[in-house]
Amino acid sequence: MITSTDFRTGLTIEIDGGVWQVVDFQHVKPGKGAAFVRTKIKNVETGAVVERTFNPNEKMPQARLDTARMAFLYETDGMYTFMDNETYEQTELNKEQLGDALNYLQENMEVAIQSYKGRVIGVTLPNSVELKVTECEPSVKGNTATGATKMATLETGYAVRVPLFINEGDVLRIDTRTGAYIERA
Repeated sequence: MITSTDFRTGLTIEIDGGVWQVVDFQHVKPGKGAAFVRTKIKNVETGAVVERTFNPNEKMPQARLDTARMAFLYETDGMYTFMDNETYEQTELNKEQLGDALNYLQENMEVAIQSYKGRVIGVTLPNSVELKVTECEPSVKGNTATGATKMATLETGYAVRVPLFINEGDVLRIDTRTGAYIERA
């Protein structure tokens, strides 16, 4: 068991059967009244961020997450197969378990799969990936206004806003945390 005075950024705790990660915390000791801990916590499964206040002596269990480095192998009938790099065991995940990671997933990509009590709760991708542009609007000559962008479809089917100079066949570096274009690779 862990008390709220032991909170630190990145700590995972179990509240009401869910797994939450401490994003931000602040110990508050007002002039009058009892001290408390003000926190921002993120649900690891859904990604929802909630602000919550705890009493300093409130206890809760610390959640121990297991992380395995796995490589994405292939997709069949909506099931995505990953292989553990150490034990060569294969794990299948569906679209709901992968969430936004589907936008960036490529064959042989190494990811970190987090599980809690044997249940997969999250997939962590590299911070950026390189994807090829498969479909892109042509640039219009003379359209050189600053900050002008157009839509481009990448090899995974993900659509992203890119600068006007990007063409079909270009390889782009995309930020997996925000989904934004970084640079041409």
